[in-house]
Amino acid sequence: MIRVILTDIEGTTSSISFVHDVLFPYAAEHMAAFVRERADDPAVREQLDAVARETGTDARDLEALVTVLQGWIDEDRKATPLKALQGMIWEKGYRDGDFQGHVYDDAAGKLREWHDRGLRLYVYSSGSVQAQKLIYGFSRCGDLTPFFSGYFDTRIGAKRETAAYQAILDDLGVEPETVLFLSDVTAELDAASEAGMETILLVRDGDAPQTDYRVARDFDEVDGLMNTID
Repeated sequence: MIRVILTDIEGTTSSISFVHDVLFPYAAEHMAAFVRERADDPAVREQLDAVARETGTDARDLEALVTVLQGWIDEDRKATPLKALQGMIWEKGYRDGDFQGHVYDDAAGKLREWHDRGLRLYVYSSGSVQAQKLIYGFSRCGDLTPFFSGYFDTRIGAKRETAAYQAILDDLGVEPETVLFLSDVTAELDAASEAGMETILLVRDGDAPQTDYRVARDFDEVDGLMNTID
């Protein structure tokens, strides 16, 4: 029986276009000014030092660090310090009302319902935990953060590696067959399945691929498919 739901964000609870057409461009536009203005902030400095260590860049050369960060954004690099800095920039954008987090209506409704039914809900995304909390905390459907029990990002491991899901299971302290992982990426489902989790593939748009995975178009269908899991 499923007792825990672990969900991806992009293409699962939220549109891919929001992340790529709103959040990423916003961070790219504001990254240079943010770094220059906030470099002495301890939280920002910590991430800039991490960028310097990872790339061999002089930690005192802000312009060189900005160039590295902009390059990572262009590459869609899943670098932890980049994700942390993007989260800080997005927080300002959310709080200033520049945008709201996109969450599908069906996802918001089921998250509430599953929480009320006693299921434990967690997020696992390549975006930082801070960014995850922001998209749900400032969502177009209201503050959804009270429904989640916790969040995981790339610090637990890469989403296409089985070890990451095993680490999540260790952290949760539950049997793998009691966890349902939701994602729109089959390689992530492969890794989660190898760790023993149950899985459902979300296909929000277009034709469903040939796959042995259970496929759902929205969270209402996910709820129905959950009844077929022993």
